[in-house]
Amino acid sequence: MTTGRVAQASLDVTLSALRAQFGGRLAEGVGVRGQHGNTLSEVPNQPPDAVVFPKTTDEVATIVGLCATNRVPVIAFGVGTSFEGHVNAPYGGISIDTSLMKHVIAVNRDDLDCRVEAGVTREELNQHLRDSGLFFPIDPGANATLGGMAATRASGTNAVRYGTMKDAVLSVTAVLADGRIVITGGRARKSSAGYDLTRLMVGSEGTLGIITEIGLRLWGVPEEISASVCGFADIRSVCDAVIMTIQSGIPVARIEFLDEVQARACNVYSKLDLPETPLLFLEFHGSPASVVEQSERFAEISAEFGGKTIASATRPEERSRLWKARHDAYWAARGLRPDAKGISTDVCVPISRLADCIGETKADGVASGLLAPIIGHVGDGNFHVMPLIDFNDAGEVAAGAAFVDRLVRRAIGFGGTCTGEHGVGQSNMKYLGVEFNAATLGMMATIKRALDPDNIMNPGKIVAP
Repeated sequence: MTTGRVAQASLDVTLSALRAQFGGRLAEGVGVRGQHGNTLSEVPNQPPDAVVFPKTTDEVATIVGLCATNRVPVIAFGVGTSFEGHVNAPYGGISIDTSLMKHVIAVNRDDLDCRVEAGVTREELNQHLRDSGLFFPIDPGANATLGGMAATRASGTNAVRYGTMKDAVLSVTAVLADGRIVITGGRARKSSAGYDLTRLMVGSEGTLGIITEIGLRLWGVPEEISASVCGFADIRSVCDAVIMTIQSGIPVARIEFLDEVQARACNVYSKLDLPETPLLFLEFHGSPASVVEQSERFAEISAEFGGKTIASATRPEERSRLWKARHDAYWAARGLRPDAKGISTDVCVPISRLADCIGETKADGVASGLLAPIIGHVGDGNFHVMPLIDFNDAGEVAAGAAFVDRLVRRAIGFGGTCTGEHGVGQSNMKYLGVEFNAATLGMMATIKRALDPDNIMNPGKIVAP
């Protein structure tokens, strides 16, 4: 079982075979390898020993088979937008970059589904669908690959209406640790045939197999889309308005929270003039009449809690400007302290506990002396706090780590989870023992050992060796 850095002799044999098979599609340079380790967060970069660029599922199977023979780790790579160290290679090994696997294999318009290769990004898919009247709504902000989104069970701004990747994936094709290729299902919208292997692979983060193709649900493009921004005096009012909106059955498509610190960051970075108070960014989808009704019903609810509509937009370019500011929130927050790095967090709680959890977290950040902007997909209780830390200051690093630890334990104590959408990776492994009991963790470990007895599939993630 892989528990330490791969033996040099085994690596040399594997690299020799990969050079013969893939030629120029095997990269061993320091720069390329560094780009295939973690780059977006405070998790240290741990590059692989080499990167290979397959074009087909069969080529992925060949790579995995060679690595399995020599017990060399394999790490799947999309575009590297994950925060939690998923793509790091703590034991060395081979990064399998899916960026050449770009085919949209089929679009079945009548059935509202499609099949794509793992390297297709969500924006590329929607560009391909632009004349079909269909779209793929799962939007994590980054232009991530659909293979990576499936592997991490990604979510995003539209989840409150359209669900997450676990709801959108119909089936996957995956390469297992011994090089076998499995297909977990067909195109039917429901099935009771055997174990739900699709859901097993979705969210497995490359630890059970490498996803190479995905069957996805699609949705019809809404006839009308309206966006708005609503300001509030305090966080409790925001959360109460969100809860009543959800309980009232308003089919809001997006309902995103920014605290006053994040609002200030977005104003500076995106050149906006939003009030620097707690804000909700909203979007409504449907027929022209239904969108008007949804907007009016939300305005009535928000007014009960002191909310005031700041801006609204129906024209695509106006809506895009507002949502680009939301999607750029990470970089905007980083701009508040350009020399600092952000610790990205991803807790999720029942929405009835949202105000308590955010309120206690803000108070904790102030008491800790940390600049920690907050954004959130509050329609499903998911929010992100990003304390900005000078990693050259040992005291600040310690304060940031302690703050994050309290945040995660607080969320779990409220009936929540350590990660709503980013995944476990390396960062959240230590919290699985807080969130789950020993029997549950043991079941995960049993599955891992059964499918990957030599621990070569993205080792060091989710299940400790």
